[in-house]
Amino acid sequence: MGRFTDAVLGGARAARDKARELRDEFRTSDEPERALVAPLLTGQELRYVGLGPVRMSQTHQAGRQLADEVGAELADALDPKVLFGLLNIVNPVVWVDAVLTPVRLAAGVLLLPGNAGALAAGVPELARPEPGLPHQPAQREPIPLTEEQEAFRALFRLSQYRPLAEQLAEIAYRRRYVFSGDLATLAGSLLLFLERYSGTPLAVTDTHLHLLRMGPRPDADRPDRRQPRVLWSVRRDRVTRVDSERGASGLVQLASTVVFDDGSWIRLTQPALRDDQSRFLTAIQDLPGQRPTP
Repeated sequence: MGRFTDAVLGGARAARDKARELRDEFRTSDEPERALVAPLLTGQELRYVGLGPVRMSQTHQAGRQLADEVGAELADALDPKVLFGLLNIVNPVVWVDAVLTPVRLAAGVLLLPGNAGALAAGVPELARPEPGLPHQPAQREPIPLTEEQEAFRALFRLSQYRPLAEQLAEIAYRRRYVFSGDLATLAGSLLLFLERYSGTPLAVTDTHLHLLRMGPRPDADRPDRRQPRVLWSVRRDRVTRVDSERGASGLVQLASTVVFDDGSWIRLTQPALRDDQSRFLTAIQDLPGQRPTP
């Protein structure tokens, strides 16, 4: 029993020491990330690079009204006609073209196949048709698209066997609690990139907010081969306010609602300790909004 107790205590101490080491590394320096990201943002003063991924929150009170008035059976069925009505999509064809506009502007992505393919590299294309909605059978042949629409579809890994409008409406409906509900906005374009790419940190400069594609920091004994890429960008003057608050513990999560000048908003969370949170709040201190109490 004595040896067993010693082994348990030794294991607990080792785990505690390792956790402390990782925590200290995580909270004391973002220099490796800054060194990688700065060359991408020529002419901008880099003020913050997130050490953890930005994620969409699960709930937001302002977004609940979009579906509360319909029965659960209609929402679960995801009938395209019902979704279009809920999201005020009068003309699905025009709506798809409208969604392309903020993606072009905010992300700086020229929607051509080569550029879309470069951003989507590393993700295999869907090999066979996906099942259709309950009310519509699956399409056997790819749906014809323009060159730009096809690049958009590839960039966000949407199915080529179902109408883009239906798939985008499903995304907007499913995420209605975390953003303003209209994909044809700056918040909507950001949501599309967050929906498509995981593990993406946020960077803040003196002129822009950027969403990056960059993997986690490798262990100290391994070379850092990360190659960050800018996925989405917006000028700071298009951000009207950022309301931030810490999670219940105040240690591991910062929740922020970002509001843009087109009236759209999106609710984000950043799993980061206090030092990283402080760096973010300092980087956005000139933007209006509520901030967590010290």
